[in-house]
Amino acid sequence: MKKPIISAFVYALVFLAIQGVAGVLVHLIWQQVLGSTDITVIELVVSMVVFSVMVIAVFLGARWAEVSPRWMATKQWFVLVWAVIAALGMIIPMTWLQENMPELPNWIEDQQEMLLGDYWGYLAIGLLAPLAEEIVFRGAILRSLLGWNKTNGQQPIANSHAFPAIIISALFFALVHMNPAQMPYAFIAGLLLGWMYWRTGSILPGMAYHWANNSVAYILYHAYPDQDMKLIDLFKGSELHVYLAVFFSLLILLPALYQLHLWMKRAA
Repeated sequence: MKKPIISAFVYALVFLAIQGVAGVLVHLIWQQVLGSTDITVIELVVSMVVFSVMVIAVFLGARWAEVSPRWMATKQWFVLVWAVIAALGMIIPMTWLQENMPELPNWIEDQQEMLLGDYWGYLAIGLLAPLAEEIVFRGAILRSLLGWNKTNGQQPIANSHAFPAIIISALFFALVHMNPAQMPYAFIAGLLLGWMYWRTGSILPGMAYHWANNSVAYILYHAYPDQDMKLIDLFKGSELHVYLAVFFSLLILLPALYQLHLWMKRAA
């Protein structure tokens, strides 16, 4: 397990290094072109797009991640549908959980609001981020931790080995966000995304979940731009309605997870 962990650590460092390089390069070019040091929404969007494209190119070009059409041949369309439904069912329970945890600092709140508030921000957050992050954290990091390689392919792995690998990959996923406010949700989502990758050997179910989650965040920001709004405010001060919302969301989430358990399988 030592060598896979080192590989996973290297992949995470490369991911962060590309993020830093892309941000600095775009900012320097932007500064030279516009002569301004102020960070604008368009600069953030361009930086995120450049970063995501670089990540995808590096990880696929170096063959650190494998993206194959084999799983699509299984035609497990229900898996993609249930992954989206699971993402929708997770939102309110996770929001409620975070609101009842000690408040964590949000170091990138301003940048988040700038991206979510701009229509072009959806290109970075809703489309490219799910692809780039699934390639890195499931397609490269978790793949390495599971011991999948060109020699043995995607051999079935016992729960006793898979679960530690999924947990470690979820920790990497949470930590590289480098923002305490996002880490609890990123860790729990990372567990679910890792489970889906382990069961299918494909990043596509995770991409579907990731896309739905980020898209809902984008939509909710435009519907309720006040980031200080709590669930209790959304339901006009009724704690009963908050608990009912959590309960009915779980009635969506838990059956979705069960259906994923029934339908998910690897490509032959």
